[in-house]
Amino acid sequence: MSTLREITCRANLDLAATGLVVETFGNVSVVDRTSGVMAIKPSGVPYAELTPDTIVLVSLETGTVVEGTLRPSSDTPTHLELYRAFNCGAIVHTHSEYATMFAQARTPIGCMGTTHADYFRGDIPVTRPMTEAEISEAYEKNTGLVIAETFTTNKISPEEVPAVLVANHAPFTWGRDGTHAIELARVLELVARLDFRARVMAPDAPRPDQFLIDKHYFRKHGKSAYYGQP
Repeated sequence: MSTLREITCRANLDLAATGLVVETFGNVSVVDRTSGVMAIKPSGVPYAELTPDTIVLVSLETGTVVEGTLRPSSDTPTHLELYRAFNCGAIVHTHSEYATMFAQARTPIGCMGTTHADYFRGDIPVTRPMTEAEISEAYEKNTGLVIAETFTTNKISPEEVPAVLVANHAPFTWGRDGTHAIELARVLELVARLDFRARVMAPDAPRPDQFLIDKHYFRKHGKSAYYGQP
């Protein structure tokens, strides 16, 4: 499992280098589904102090620590629920400024143009507010369940929109690996900034047609994609 811990450590350091995290806010986890384990940043440890040995391995099935001496991130139960619900290889959580503004305002990040559509086939949804009971007991687990519920209830594909805003909290993104999930977190912050500024500039700006969104999304994704090199 040393390779998984090394990969996850590097991903967390890469996340810190993006400027999307402040202090110890945020984390990256990476899953090995064959081995049934998830690797994640330890709770409250500064990014500058991370080494592969500090990364914690957690059972995907039971949520118990299987390797590591430190306490795993407090967001571990959320990550576990997302791995159980979504087909992804890594998850990123940040408190990046503009995406968190939208989460705190309980406002979806609108798909207002092609920059957004290149990565996300539609608005970035916001979860419903959690109940007092959900927050009081198994808060982090219920956060993951509410995220999964948001996609199921609203019939949103987590593959086509690999990001979410947790109401009054912050964003999560997920991808095929740590590098991809971090890329999505960076783009999410960009499109949040663009949407905010566009709303200020032109509050009544019309939304793009779905066929334009689909054109840009599917030229990069799926079997008919033609963007980039084969």
